[in-house]
Amino acid sequence: MVHPNCPELASVGRLEAHDKKPLPFADLVAHFAACMCDQRGLSEVTIRNRCWHAQKFLNWLDGQNRSFGEVSLQELDAFLSLQAAQGWGRVSVATSAQALRSFFRHAETHTWCAKGLAAGIDGPRIFKQEGLPMGPTWPDVERLLTSTRGDRPREIRDYAILLLFALYAFRSGEVAALQLEDLHWHRELIVVARPKQRRAQEYPLASAAGEAILRYLQQVRPRCARREVFLTLKAPFRPLSAGGLYHVVSSRLSELNIQSLRHGPHSLRHACAGHLLAEGFSLKEIGDHLGHRSAYATRTYAKVDLVGLSAVANFDLGGLL
Repeated sequence: MVHPNCPELASVGRLEAHDKKPLPFADLVAHFAACMCDQRGLSEVTIRNRCWHAQKFLNWLDGQNRSFGEVSLQELDAFLSLQAAQGWGRVSVATSAQALRSFFRHAETHTWCAKGLAAGIDGPRIFKQEGLPMGPTWPDVERLLTSTRGDRPREIRDYAILLLFALYAFRSGEVAALQLEDLHWHRELIVVARPKQRRAQEYPLASAAGEAILRYLQQVRPRCARREVFLTLKAPFRPLSAGGLYHVVSSRLSELNIQSLRHGPHSLRHACAGHLLAEGFSLKEIGDHLGHRSAYATRTYAKVDLVGLSAVANFDLGGLL
């Protein structure tokens, strides 16, 4: 039974319905999601991310033919090491370790596993400002958008998605959750849910983005009862997952050989913020555009304004020294 008040549990149910083989240990993840939703009141984004990391580990554990009750710290360490070996960055591995600690604290409380596992999960040490935003340059973003403009269904859909990432700096979860009702054509507005602020934010619907979305809706989007804007191109039609949206960006960046420390949707969010900074917008204006709750989150982008920092470094102090 799907929990009526927890969107994350609803998504777990949809996954099981679409997959021929049920996800391993899906009942444990559903119980974990319900606890975070009902007892802790965490945001849908946080719940979804933690469940994703927990399920990824459980899929791997199932592939090792191991039961959950037998899981050990050695296996948890092996899983995190494998992710690093397959290309995950230090921040991504640390995020996975944090999610697994939360999941195993929940598991220990319900005696699903041995005590002490959560406390023993170690991720890589993250140094202050290690996660500085590093996306592609704005000329590379323009090249990415230009290369995606085409007449094939995938190009039409992906071009609209990339515009939302690049122009509005939307997060992948915000694009995935975008509903048809969020497009206010007469008012020329697009409304996006901000889970962290627990509110919605309105943006002017730029002509380029509006035309791209309208073309997708008229020519490509499947006719079905789903209300999400962006769907898979083949049946069974469903909203694009976080992994699917990541592939939309990363695959095209790779095809164009665009160098970036990040390769997913968040790289375009960083590129947008950096472009606005270079254009002279204030941190307050950039923060409002990105939907930041505080100016502190936006201050990070000032640290990567290399042109501005170089100008400061080269400033002639004259006789002041």
